Amino acid sequence: MSPLMKRLQLLLSVASVLAVLALATGAGTWWILRGTLPPLDGEARVAGLSGPVKVERDALGVPTISAPTRADVARALGFLHAQDRFFQMDLLRRDSAGELAELFGEAAVPRDRSHRVHGFRPLAGRVVAALPADRRAELDAYTAGVNAGLAALPGRPWEYLVLRTTPEPWRPEDSLLVGYTMWLDLQDSTGRLEQSLRAVRLTLGQAGLDFFAPPGDSWDAALDGSQFAPPPLPPLRLRSAGEDDRAAVLSADHPPAVGSNAFALSGAHTATGAAMLANDMHLGLRVPTVWYRAVFQWPDGNGGQHRVAGVTLPGTPCMTVGSNGRIAWGFTNAYVDTADVVLAETDGIAQIHYRTARGWVEIEDRPETIRVKGADPVPFTARWTEWGPIIAGPTDGRYLVLRWNAHDAASANLNLIELETAASVPEAVRLAPRLGVPNQNLVVAGADGAIAWTVAGTVPRRVGYDGRQPVSWAFGDRKWDGWLAPADRPVVTDPADGFIWTANQRLVGGDALARLGDGGYDGGARGRQIRDDLRALVAAGRKAVPADLLAVQLDDRAVFLERWQQLLLAQLTDEAVGRRRSRGELRDAVRAWSGRAAADSAAYRLVRAYRQHVTESVLTPFFKRAEAEYPRFSFGKFHYEDAVWRLVQEKPARLLDPAHPSWDHLLLAAADAVIADADEAGLPLARMTWGAHNTLHMPHPFSRFLPGPLDRWLAMPAEPLPGDTDMPRVQSPTNGASMRMVVSPGHEEQGLFHMPGGQSGHPLSPFYRAGHAAWVKGEPTPLLPGPTRHTLVLRP
Repeated sequence: MSPLMKRLQLLLSVASVLAVLALATGAGTWWILRGTLPPLDGEARVAGLSGPVKVERDALGVPTISAPTRADVARALGFLHAQDRFFQMDLLRRDSAGELAELFGEAAVPRDRSHRVHGFRPLAGRVVAALPADRRAELDAYTAGVNAGLAALPGRPWEYLVLRTTPEPWRPEDSLLVGYTMWLDLQDSTGRLEQSLRAVRLTLGQAGLDFFAPPGDSWDAALDGSQFAPPPLPPLRLRSAGEDDRAAVLSADHPPAVGSNAFALSGAHTATGAAMLANDMHLGLRVPTVWYRAVFQWPDGNGGQHRVAGVTLPGTPCMTVGSNGRIAWGFTNAYVDTADVVLAETDGIAQIHYRTARGWVEIEDRPETIRVKGADPVPFTARWTEWGPIIAGPTDGRYLVLRWNAHDAASANLNLIELETAASVPEAVRLAPRLGVPNQNLVVAGADGAIAWTVAGTVPRRVGYDGRQPVSWAFGDRKWDGWLAPADRPVVTDPADGFIWTANQRLVGGDALARLGDGGYDGGARGRQIRDDLRALVAAGRKAVPADLLAVQLDDRAVFLERWQQLLLAQLTDEAVGRRRSRGELRDAVRAWSGRAAADSAAYRLVRAYRQHVTESVLTPFFKRAEAEYPRFSFGKFHYEDAVWRLVQEKPARLLDPAHPSWDHLLLAAADAVIADADEAGLPLARMTWGAHNTLHMPHPFSRFLPGPLDRWLAMPAEPLPGDTDMPRVQSPTNGASMRMVVSPGHEEQGLFHMPGGQSGHPLSPFYRAGHAAWVKGEPTPLLPGPTRHTLVLRP
């Protein structure tokens, strides 16, 4: 045998050995992971049950829990949550508590610091201690069920094998911490909006603030029909080009608002005569998905059964959104103003005191220790005033203090459980002020055909100011004076037109708005499109079925951008195109406008980018001053659309960026910027499709440190998606509908449901991706579970 052949034979032998080792390693890993899957059939012992509990799962893994009591339901739910989603629960409790570094090491310390300042773990303990006996019993049952489910697994949840650590037991206060993580996700815990508004007022004056950041605009779609008069052009003049020290362009491509859609049709307009609810809650998309589907069944004490179908939040014992046969309820983030930045004057030397109406008071230091995996503990001290924690400063003799309803024990509880047995729409509305949740728009539909809207959660009663900008509380004339009473909260019940719509927009005006405040309402375009869809449905005279409201949820028409498409084409005249081939290609692509945010539409992406470039060019000369005043400045929550549109229509020379000789030059330069975007992407304009940009990125928490193939295995498929932020079908690569539900109470068997991920957090489970394809395609799937495929009986 020649030397060459010998070398080849040796290489083949080595390759064969490596291949065998790789296969053996993969098989071993697969075997170990498979050994951590929970059993789906048979029996399990769970101490504390009052009797046997049957858990029946369908082909998607959706459980129906049939139990003797509601406390037994809670215990069984905790068992299932732990077996299918314990790692997710662990991250949720650790996030608000500032304890992620215990799992992930030093990389998580900055996030832990930012959350420790709120003191949520000790606060959660105080909330638990104040719970009434029935709620405490359900929480204790849930907690015991979680720990029983964790102990009954064949091995540690697979994530802890990867992290080489052991999960810690669940405690009652951990369920409240899960709720506080949602508070952090849904509300402004940094005062960024108020400080950004203040920066505009300080740099552009009140007239500039009124124009560029008004409380509403022409897109508003309030339930009471209220509108704001357009503000006048501000008495400003931009500096000449020679004086202009331009900063970098401020981005107008803001992340989508965390929020949702919830709307309802009265029974007069439905095929069954029962009211119909649609709810799709928009949150960050991740694996596993936010919600866990379930059906609860237990005796009602009168010879019948309670049955509740919907979604639960792993880590909590409640049905978050659902239908109980008599009412169906859904939520959208209310964006009422529940947090204020207080300017706290400090003493000039030691800076350990702050001024109050009672005189000077010493700042309270709350020392803690952040435990860090693989490193030394990190000492941390949160500094508190009687109003809340210090979040910045001192600057110019003042600290910034956050007064937030989440810091008050009265704002959190488990009263959401009471919606599960509410018998009517009025009863649900009466419950709203007592629901211990991050403030939500509660939309309720009744089996009797009634519908209603109100705001859930505690809302501060302000005295002496409107809450839009930071103010001093040092003299007692500005303060919170408890919470809004139920009688002071707006309620809309059975409106004459027969429908209610919420999409995180402003819903009321006048005195009602003054009481609720502005916590950063979303623009009205999405809400208006939903309203108009419902209005058209009612006007058609056909009785609605669930598929009709699902169609509204999936509406991806680009109504908001129609005028921008026309504006762009108006710039691309024959004279402007001339011999510029790229401008001609842009014109051709934009003329192919379908009016939808379709995945295969290049026109939509190009028009959207055009609006963004125009907005940046118009606003940057003004807002760069605010950014200099406040480095974390953001105008993402401002209602600036009317201001920009008015400027490009009226074209006042004094408000034009001096970098442009005319407004027409600015508008055409924005078109060229769109062409430059395509050049940078290396794509012809006709191939700059929306889906190529709007491609799903739904990762697992381990994606940051796992190699590509494993990351792709754990994540949901990277698929191009339709939809965007200013239309009912809200969608970005990382944010969108965390669920979709359409249901009429009493007719749950006709209900529809979508969820972007499966029930299980285990990648080898058949339920890991179950339901994802229907969510992507918008295909109708049932709300109620299908035929039973697996039965597990829990016995005392």
